[in-house]
Formats: sequence, structure tokens, C-alpha cells
Amino acid sequence: MTKRGYHHGNLRQALVDAALTLIEAKGPTGFTLSEAAKTAGVTPAAVYRHFEGREDLIAEIARQGYEVFADLLEYAYEKGQPSDRAAFEATGRAYLAFARKYPGHYVAMFESGISIQRTPELYQVSSRALGVLEKSAEKLSQHIPVDRRPPPQMFAAHIWAMSHGVVELFARNSPGTKSPFPPEDLLETGIGIYLRGLGLIPADE
Repeated sequence: MTKRGYHHGNLRQALVDAALTLIEAKGPTGFTLSEAAKTAGVTPAAVYRHFEGREDLIAEIARQGYEVFADLLEYAYEKGQPSDRAAFEATGRAYLAFARKYPGHYVAMFESGISIQRTPELYQVSSRALGVLEKSAEKLSQHIPVDRRPPPQMFAAHIWAMSHGVVELFARNSPGTKSPFPPEDLLETGIGIYLRGLGLIPADE
């Protein structure tokens, strides 16, 4: 069988795309570099021209995922303006939308065990993405009386945890966790209850 030819420069991305397919099918630890090479149509030796090992390849997938994630969060935040509440809620919905549309990237980012500090590039882009969540939380928290105002980082962490939980349990077809409600509704009502508890949504709304 003749191997497909790749011009210098796009073999790296071909390996990323191949690994994404394998991650979606088998998880981040369920494939080998040889399988990634075979899926990409190249020899195993070709992988090492671009990646030191499987974790290096997964880290690049995570970096690319965070680039898309950050862009989606920034777009959602800006679209929700000038309402701080609408912008905040939009970032939560963007989180769920990202997990649905980019499952392989999501797994590489949050379920592979790869540290966001593995490379400077990965840390920089992950910080940009998480910074949007913190910025939206900080802006919205200004509407809470000081004596009842949680730190913005805690505020953002609560919403992140809620979004992540909905994704893990109900948006990715986890065995035995089927919900009678759409994940979007679960997230929307969960955020609503949280914000109402902080006095950001009137009781009768």
C-alpha cells in the first residue's frame, strides 16, 4: 500500500487530525502513536519528526482546542454585552456548545491529564480562555453588595464547575446518566438558581 504523501508543514496537522479521531473513539490513552501514524497514512517514524511522544501530540490538540474555546467564549461574552448578566450566561452556553462540537479537543483539554503548563503556548491560550470566564464573573459580581460578594475567581469557578458537570454527565452520552431534560435546560436553570441565590435575578423572574 502506497503511503499518502504530505508536503512539509502539513504532516503535523494531519497527525493532530488523526489523533483527534482516535481520541473521540478510544479516549486520550486508548491509542498509540503508531495508530495515529497509520490513521494519518504515514510511517510511525514520521511522527517523531513533529512530536516527542503521545503526550506531546495530545498537548498540541489541547492547545488548538483552547484557541477555539477562547474565541468562542470571547464571542459569546461580547455578544451578550452591554448586559453583564447576559454576557455571563452566554459564556456558560458557549462552554456547552464547545464540548458538543469539539469532543476530541474537549477530552484533550480536560480529561487527558495534560497540564496546561506543559508548554508556554498551551498555558498562554488556556489563560486567555479562562480569563474570559473570570472577566465575565468579575463584571457581574459588581452588581452584588460587597458584604455578599464572592471573589470573582470563586464566582467563575462555580459556573465552570456547573458547566463542566452538565457536560460530563449529560452532554456526552455518559453510560447510565441519561437526563429527562436537555443539557442546555439543565445548565440554564442551574445558573439561574445560582444567580437568584446571589440576588442577581429577582425572585419573581
